[in-house]
Amino acid sequence: MARSKNKKWVVVSIILLLLAILAVAWWYLNSNEDEKRLPTAKVMRGNLQELVTATGTLNPKNYVDVGAQISGQLVHLHVEVGTEVVAGQLLAEIDARVLEANVAASRAQLRAQAAQLKDRKAQLKLAGQHFQRQKMLRKDEAVTEETLQQAEASFISSQAQVEQLEAQIEQNQSSLAADEANLEYARILAPISGTVVSINARQGQTLNANQQAPVILQIADLTKMRVETQVSEADISRLNVGMSAYFTTLGSRGQRWQGELLRIEPTPTVENNVVLYNAPFDVDNPSNQLLPQMTAQVFFVVAEAKDTLLVPSAALQPLNNKRYQATVLHDDGHQEVRQVTLGVNDRIQAEVVEGLNEGETLLLQTGAASKKPSASSMRGMMR
Repeated sequence: MARSKNKKWVVVSIILLLLAILAVAWWYLNSNEDEKRLPTAKVMRGNLQELVTATGTLNPKNYVDVGAQISGQLVHLHVEVGTEVVAGQLLAEIDARVLEANVAASRAQLRAQAAQLKDRKAQLKLAGQHFQRQKMLRKDEAVTEETLQQAEASFISSQAQVEQLEAQIEQNQSSLAADEANLEYARILAPISGTVVSINARQGQTLNANQQAPVILQIADLTKMRVETQVSEADISRLNVGMSAYFTTLGSRGQRWQGELLRIEPTPTVENNVVLYNAPFDVDNPSNQLLPQMTAQVFFVVAEAKDTLLVPSAALQPLNNKRYQATVLHDDGHQEVRQVTLGVNDRIQAEVVEGLNEGETLLLQTGAASKKPSASSMRGMMR
């Protein structure tokens, strides 16, 4: 009986040992399969840009608010929104009948004063001749001293009257020039070439220019646009004047417009407790695809690398400064940990300066690799 019991225990022990060996073998094989299924990525060659993103608004670089310098009724408006104009083109006209009457009156007054001046100069000439005769007669004591003095006073008075009339004529000429200028202001001309982008007055409206010049319309040169970009205080220190920038717009289908940062304006704006600095740049717009007040998604190029080795950031573990650690997976399943030096890094991909070769395979989750069990661990499990 004892022998049969011992045989049964031996059989049971052998069966348990076989089951344990099968379990370890199954776990070992599964661990290899898991290792093969680990997410990996190749070291590839390509281009990379480190960017600062921001939102901007498009506005014309050059624009002019065209206003009225005189008061009156707007009798003619010769343009509409979207009209292309050239410098000097007639845009609008203000009722000029009163101004024309003022100019005519000033000219008539000047003609009258010119006739008066001619008469006064004749009187001056006569007074001068009389004074010279009295001086000669006084030398011969043919007239009294009083008579000579009267002739001299009459001559001086005639000179003063001529000078006074000449000053009045100059004053009236200045008034005429002002009246003529006001008459010219009744015809509103385009100060620059461009496109009429807005009209603020209507034909028949009375304009009052006594207190503030009323704006009739706005002309903008749409061939050159300025992108007013709002950059957060967290990114503004990464920008430099002259750096490359580009942007896209809604509906542009991926088309990019290039420019260079002009300046960083020191006075910020605060929106919802967020401090934003304006960083403008200009772009050419020859086909007028860009319009005022469009929203732009702006990208400032902080650093750039072309035709370089690239790795995903998920395959890297930081060590210090630009030194990182990556795990290379060889074809035989062997894993090798290497130190890597990076260059340009956009937090999604990074430029490899040193440590990796093109085509090598990297583990994206270096901590997830399953280790093969050792002989001692297998013996422990079998026990």
